[in-house]
Amino acid sequence: MSRWWTESVAALGDAVPLPLAALLLLAGALLVALAWYFFPAWVPRRLPRVGRPRLPRLRLPRLRLPRLRLPRLRRPKLRLPRRRRRARPETPAVPLPAPRSPEPGPATPAGLADRLAAEGRYAEAVRERLREMVRLLVARQLVEPRPGLTVTELTAAVARVRPAVHPTLHAAGAIFSDLWYAQRPATAAHDHRMRDLAADLRRELAAEGGHG
Repeated sequence: MSRWWTESVAALGDAVPLPLAALLLLAGALLVALAWYFFPAWVPRRLPRVGRPRLPRLRLPRLRLPRLRLPRLRRPKLRLPRRRRRARPETPAVPLPAPRSPEPGPATPAGLADRLAAEGRYAEAVRERLREMVRLLVARQLVEPRPGLTVTELTAAVARVRPAVHPTLHAAGAIFSDLWYAQRPATAAHDHRMRDLAADLRRELAAEGGHG
């Protein structure tokens, strides 16, 4: 090792003069000292990148699929029929049968009306008692027996001739309309009231006939 070093130095001394070699060594030492002192200011922050060559991007055309528009399903609206209130007719029609029997006296029973009331068929009994009252008016020739005559027309026609019986006929027509048109349940009280009105009508007609 020492021999190699000696020969190397001897060869360098033959090629380069000693003062020049010393000067080169001094300059190298000075450069190393300066580099060490100013480190790392002289080192570049960003080194150049050696990247791969950029290949051009291949842009494929976009395939647009057609949109399928499905029809909207509308739910059918269920409209429930409104329940119409049964309006109470102002002038309900009352059947007017032709007089087939003579005028019943005060002591004569109503017959069919009493049998219907005994069976608990009070609405039919009230209707029959009104028919008996109409027969009485027809027999007295206070009203003409024509079909389709209403309770209001009947009451107005009789009131023009006999005003005194108007309240009785009006009350009887109201009971009949409540049971047969307003569909209210009939009771024995309705039948009793109708029987009293029929008796009042016979008594009023008899009283006015006696005065006449």
